[in-house]
Amino acid sequence: MTSPIDALDALAAAPAAELTETLLEICSSPSWAALVADSRPWSDRAELLAANEAAMAKLTVEDLNDAMAGHARIGKPKAGDATSEREQAGIRGVDSALLDELHEANAAYEAKFGHVFLICATGRTADTMLTALRERFPNDAATEAEIVRGELRKINDIRINRLLDESANS
Repeated sequence: MTSPIDALDALAAAPAAELTETLLEICSSPSWAALVADSRPWSDRAELLAANEAAMAKLTVEDLNDAMAGHARIGKPKAGDATSEREQAGIRGVDSALLDELHEANAAYEAKFGHVFLICATGRTADTMLTALRERFPNDAATEAEIVRGELRKINDIRINRLLDESANS
């Protein structure tokens, strides 16, 4: 068993192509992956998480769209994708009427903003995600882009921590 520090060192020492592939599994924005990769080596987990935050702050709207393209629609985790299914665990076993409401609200959001509704779903119920979707629907595109940026950062933090923890425990 390796320690999280060893896992971090291994990630930082990975060949460029391998590191990029790993980072793109965390966030599908090539710009984000390049910015985080360029910030290595990281002395500790906090420094890698800070690199995520700094990279997220620099993403353009197009980069954010690239990042969102890697996420499943809320209420419809990607079949066979353990990450998607784990992150959207709050929709398991919910009433079909609530799922229908979530799908309808998603469709309206996507029609308005041109992309999936993105929220850090980890630990959230279907009800709280639907409430957040409805609360954010009146936003303008610029406001929503900044909220999405923050949600992506949270998701990336969770995925980075999981990667380091799983690597340390394998």
